[in-house]
Order: sequence, then structure tokens, then C-alpha cells
Amino acid sequence: MVYEEEVLKGIGVPINEHDKLPDVVLHRADKNWLYLIEAVTSHGPVSPKRHQELEVMLARCKADRIYITAFLSIQEFRKYATDIAWETEVWIADNPDHMIHFDGPKFLGPYKPKDRRR
Repeated sequence: MVYEEEVLKGIGVPINEHDKLPDVVLHRADKNWLYLIEAVTSHGPVSPKRHQELEVMLARCKADRIYITAFLSIQEFRKYATDIAWETEVWIADNPDHMIHFDGPKFLGPYKPKDRRR
């Protein structure tokens, strides 16, 4: 695991729970966006349940969050397509120049509670 402890602490990411964090966590400081990338091979996709668990864990995080599930192939994606949470993104290694957006008014940007459909 490689991380910048002070940066993560500074934006409110609980690094003591690193085993519960997604596989890749990237912070884009200029926009204060936190990319949370889950490799489906390790914990499965960003499902509604996983999304909620991460939101609770990151409740004190000051950065806006973007959830992404990464797959090795389209075949692997098809196995999990119905489990992926709305308002998240999907990246597939077989076609790395494209992403799949799961609904919502934005593409590859954070959602705040007011953006979410009720």
C-alpha cells in the first residue's frame, strides 16, 4: 500500500481503515475530488451496499467523491452489471479509452446529496 498519510488525513479519509477503502484512492487537489476505484476482482463492484458503507466511512471527508468500478473485460462486467450502484462509473481494461456512466445528470463528477434522485 502506498499513500500520503497527511494528505488523506487532511481531507478526512480514515487511513486507519485502509483495509475497508477501495483498491485505489486518488485525490485531485485542484477540484478536491476523491476518486474511489474498486477492482471488481478484490471486493466486487461498487454496489449500492458498498457505496453506502463507503459514504458512512467517509462522512467526515471534505472531498467530493467519485465512485468507479474497474473490470478486466466486458465479460467480467456483464457478470456484475446488475449489482452496480447508480451514479457511479465503470472502467473496463479491454477498452481503456471509454467509460460507462450509470445514470445521473453528470458524467465523471462527484454527486452531492442535492444531485441525487430521491
